[in-house]
Amino acid sequence: MLEIGLYGLGRMGGNMARRLARGGVSVHALNRNFAVTEALAAEEHNVHACGDLEAMVAALSAPRLVWLMLPAGAATETAIREIAPLLEPGDLLVDGANGYYQEAQSRGLHLQGLGLGFVDVGVSGGIWGLSNGYCLMAGGGDDDLARLKPFLQVLAPTPETGWLHAGPVGSGHFTKMVHNGIEYGMMQALAEGFALMRAKNEFELDIAAIAELWRHSSVVRSWLLDLSADFLKTDQTLEGIAPLVADSGEGRWTAMESIDLGVPTPVMTLALMSRFASQGKGDFANQMLAMMRLGFGGHAIGKE
Repeated sequence: MLEIGLYGLGRMGGNMARRLARGGVSVHALNRNFAVTEALAAEEHNVHACGDLEAMVAALSAPRLVWLMLPAGAATETAIREIAPLLEPGDLLVDGANGYYQEAQSRGLHLQGLGLGFVDVGVSGGIWGLSNGYCLMAGGGDDDLARLKPFLQVLAPTPETGWLHAGPVGSGHFTKMVHNGIEYGMMQALAEGFALMRAKNEFELDIAAIAELWRHSSVVRSWLLDLSADFLKTDQTLEGIAPLVADSGEGRWTAMESIDLGVPTPVMTLALMSRFASQGKGDFANQMLAMMRLGFGGHAIGKE
């Protein structure tokens, strides 16, 4: 039986553990909150709860394969520093976080010096990955990808589709970074289009019906449109939803990469700027604009 150590059982990691277990993989699972690990092991026959990194590594047969599904940045860096001394030459470490590709490249070189394999995997699929499968973009050497392939095939929609050896270490996270930049642009275009239709009061448009219509044979049909059609069926006003959209890092990295490479990405970059504006980061600039209009034209200004 295939076996894997999986550290990080959040929304993505927990469902990945479930999909692997249901696909016949023995999953030695670890989470910072042990109660989460115990609950998952109670639900899934092939999931085994581990209390700490030492227990997880000890439970795996050499050569080991450990997959990290932790938040990118400090949490992942700390986990790699803690687990590397516990592993042995020939073991393989996989980082499935939405990490920065240059960090993956540095980690790969460091772990290579310790005799450890390293693969960075961009994972897309959200909370629907458990039932639909995940889209997986893997960066690493040929031998490491050959070892990882059976696990990717279980996680993917089918053994033949939904996973790719993108290139060397770093390419998995780079590809996922660009994927998320495109996602920003697609989401922004849909959101603006529906906002424009909702504002056209004279037509009294049923935007839920339009969303459903566009799902069928339209050029703009997509999973994002499917999701939009679903929530618009029950709520077309969204009055209880705060108009604040977070950005988790990938959009920023994509914009910076486009500057470094001199490749224009106006749609993705403007979508990122729109998210900043929703977070109130444009408020001071707007206050400045209001005061300038007051100064040159005596235009009225609002007060908080």
